[in-house]
Amino acid sequence: MASWERWRLAFDDRMPIYRQIILEFSRAFVRGDIKPGERIPSIRDMSALLKVNTNTVQRVYQEMERDGLINSKRGTGYFFTEEKNMTDKTRYNLARDSLRRFVEEMRALGCEDREILEELKAYMKGDEPYAAGS
Repeated sequence: MASWERWRLAFDDRMPIYRQIILEFSRAFVRGDIKPGERIPSIRDMSALLKVNTNTVQRVYQEMERDGLINSKRGTGYFFTEEKNMTDKTRYNLARDSLRRFVEEMRALGCEDREILEELKAYMKGDEPYAAGS
């Protein structure tokens, strides 16, 4: 069970707050900190906990519900999905997004795809960086 009281997010100005909250929910779900079917705090409680506007949390919950991460049950609250493949799907989406940002950053630094692959291989092996040997 997630301990919501421990949720303390240091928001980054480069990304909208609602996206950062969705990302934290997604990561917690993939790590197993939030279990399928687990009830999550109300919009009002979560906004107080994170010290953000209730409209922000409402948007977070709407987006997560649209994406199938959570379900609302009238009168009882919001619950994480119990869909069997959602953890794998969420992990895949998070990994793809991280990879996309990494490649975009490397390309912005002027690295060609061949260099990016060699750097990644060297890093994963624990070897000296590819570029250092150039």
